[in-house]
Amino acid sequence: MVKVFKSMPTVEGAGVNLKRVFGFSELPTFDPFLLMDDFRSDNPDHYIKGFPWHPHRGIETITYVLQGDVEHGDSMGNKGTISNGDVQWMTAGSGIIHQEMPKGDAKGIMGGFQLWANLPASHKMMPPRYQEIKSDQIPEVVLINGTKIKVICGIVEGIKGPVQDIVIEPEYLDVSVPENSEFIHQTKESHTVFAYIIKGKGEFGKTKDSHASEKESTLGNETLVLFDNARNINVTTKGTAVRFLLISGKPIGESVAWQGPIVMNTQEELKVAFEEYESGRFIKN
Repeated sequence: MVKVFKSMPTVEGAGVNLKRVFGFSELPTFDPFLLMDDFRSDNPDHYIKGFPWHPHRGIETITYVLQGDVEHGDSMGNKGTISNGDVQWMTAGSGIIHQEMPKGDAKGIMGGFQLWANLPASHKMMPPRYQEIKSDQIPEVVLINGTKIKVICGIVEGIKGPVQDIVIEPEYLDVSVPENSEFIHQTKESHTVFAYIIKGKGEFGKTKDSHASEKESTLGNETLVLFDNARNINVTTKGTAVRFLLISGKPIGESVAWQGPIVMNTQEELKVAFEEYESGRFIKN
């Protein structure tokens, strides 16, 4: 069985119009993941104000750009641009202050996603780090039926993605299944697994309607599918191809104290984090 969620419009940062795929109200359904945003737009007014300087602690932010540019900088002196097909996996750990400013491409098109992953208490205060991956570093596996899989994190057909050594043991795949085809993929036992559809349509298993009857789920763009205790993910297409992000991770199962860009385990830890931010003692490394 699967559960289906539809992304909803929201405004974040300095006035960025985006689609919230899931967030605070879904805790702890997606553990170890906290939030996912879809910031695809062809209107620069919807994204150009960006996300000016702000802190993070206790989490990881994963940004995947499909089209356009996102400029970034941080309190450690890092700066750069992630563009078409690039990934930035930022582990905030003990604390980082950064900004992310979407610029779009020459036609004003901006496309991408940001996922937040929680860190367990044992790693909340680890040193911050980046894994910045360019598109040409991401291997693509092509299956016999023409399915194409970009392996950002995890292993497919013996091919390992470039993002490694992440505590929640995640898998992050960009999967394109041609029409009239089937995609089967085995995931790790007990991991939280979901797919977010970004183009086309496909069947993602069975759902139950209000009368408790089962029906096939033919789902399309901006729809999230949460798989329920599934070891084998099965996606089929008929007259239309489908592209989706397939993401999984090991649940943490700890209490969550969350306020804005900081996620800790207790309210006291949250209070300390914001007091340190206000007093200039936030950065530890």
